[in-house]
Amino acid sequence: MKFTAKLLAELINGEVLGDPYVEISKLSKIEEGIPGSLTFLANPKYTPHIYSTLASIVIVNKDFTPEHEVTATLIRVESAYQAFAKLLELYSQVKFNKSGISDQAHISRNANIGKNTYIGEFAFIGENVSIGKNVKIYPQVYIGDNSQIGDGTTLYAGVKVYTDVLIGKNCTFHSGVVIGADGFGFALKSASDYMKVAQIGNVIIEDDVEIGANTTIDRATLGSTIIRKGVKLDNLIQVGHNVEIGENTVIVAQTGIAGSTKIGKNCTIAGQVGIVGHLKIADNVKIGAQSGITKSIDEEGSVYLGSPADKLMDCKKSYILIRRLPSLAKQIDELEKKVKELGQL
Repeated sequence: MKFTAKLLAELINGEVLGDPYVEISKLSKIEEGIPGSLTFLANPKYTPHIYSTLASIVIVNKDFTPEHEVTATLIRVESAYQAFAKLLELYSQVKFNKSGISDQAHISRNANIGKNTYIGEFAFIGENVSIGKNVKIYPQVYIGDNSQIGDGTTLYAGVKVYTDVLIGKNCTFHSGVVIGADGFGFALKSASDYMKVAQIGNVIIEDDVEIGANTTIDRATLGSTIIRKGVKLDNLIQVGHNVEIGENTVIVAQTGIAGSTKIGKNCTIAGQVGIVGHLKIADNVKIGAQSGITKSIDEEGSVYLGSPADKLMDCKKSYILIRRLPSLAKQIDELEKKVKELGQL
């Protein structure tokens, strides 16, 4: 498909500087732009590339003023990054616009399937499942009995949804996501034997949640594991039983959250963070990569780093001292020698 600069500007509420009828049919990075491609400039670090790029159209911020000649047609917008993201979303909608229900899918007789739903090959829809309208269920997705999927939600190939899971509207689940597997619950029977504790709760995922590939969310022992509206989870995250994650919180890859921990809204948790169970984390908290959270964080808007984690400034002070340990050890050795020498006088 081809798009003109004029049409793109209308889609993103931009102003065209150059040829409004120049056409593009592909997307590119600004440093790798080729004729017929669209790119954007948002990070000042990449400004030099706008004078050499071969891309036909470049989206720029309104405050961008060229210092040299630019051969590409420019589209000025309030935020080049957001405008390009919007175009990527539109492109994705066109690219992944699947429709129809495959004859090779298994759909239980009492399942309720909404209008304009796509169900791919070898998908399995269990008993009493309710699926909203405009839902996309890709091949080999499993949806267990009594689960609900809200309007506009997409489940990519290989997603597994266990029984009694409630999923809201406009969610996206990438390949390999598992929702509703048993929580890690075992009772010690003897010094060398464990008894499994039945996990009879469920998982509730509210609207506008996106979950990355191979992330797992365990069902509750009792009650519900809850992922609130707008949460974004990266790939390879483990969410334990009875965890609650507040609205619009973002969590990066390889983070593990142990059971019954409650995380506030608008938090940012970086990669490879470990959070022990039964903690509470306040709203708007930021946690740095590879941090180990061993106690609750009560102060809203605070920043934590390190393992075990501490407030950012305290962690930095400790790190400075750790870096000085070799020189401090050397000084101590020298002082010990001098003390011995004085003792022999």
